[in-house]
Formats: sequence, C-alpha cells, structure tokens
Amino acid sequence: QVQLVESGGGLVQAGGSLRVSCAASGSIFSIDAMGWYRQAPGKQRELVALISRGGSTNYADSVKDRFTISRDNAKNTVYLEMNSLKPDDTAVYYCYCNARLYSTIWRLSDYWGQGTQVTVST
Repeated sequence: QVQLVESGGGLVQAGGSLRVSCAASGSIFSIDAMGWYRQAPGKQRELVALISRGGSTNYADSVKDRFTISRDNAKNTVYLEMNSLKPDDTAVYYCYCNARLYSTIWRLSDYWGQGTQVTVST
C-alpha cells in the first residue's frame, strides 16, 4: 500500500499564502501523477492541480496564476504553494497519487491522503 501524509494546512487571512506538502511512503515501485484535490462543505471534491512524473502540470481554472504545484521525485513528495488566497479556497485539501507497488508492478492504482484543512478568513 501507499501512505500519503499531508502537512502544512491551517488558517490564513485572505490575500495570504500557504504551502502544503504531501509525502508518499510504502512499497512503491514508481509514482506517475501526484496532485491535490479539495472539497469544500456541501460541495463535491474537485481537482486543484496535478503534476506528472516529468513535471507537466494541470491546474483548475480557479487557481491558475495563484497556485503552483511541484514535486521531488527522489523524496516522493508533492508540494502546493498557494498565494493570493481567497475565502473560496477554504476546503479540505487531499493529496493524490497513482502508483505501482513492487508486488503489483503491472497495476497502476489511485491513493489518497487523509486531507488537511485550509481555512481562509476575510
């Protein structure tokens, strides 16, 4: 299995910045995409940003030019730098990856973290 541990969430004022991190561990053969999703109260979980192993990125329109995703392949870690935060960014942020385990190299499976709360106050 793959364990994803997020850190760095918290409370910030509107216009402020926050950085969240997520480290993957386990019997990992390789990780393809890593990224972040978020879920606000009463809403569906939505994509925030994804990054491929090669560094290609994909962002939700609502966060483009404000958020930056990056990863350290050697550390199996993904980061999300969030700037110019808005109250609408308030949500639980979930780390995501799809990975292959040593025991099942042929299978690419999705894994999720427990989530970290990001709250943006007015």
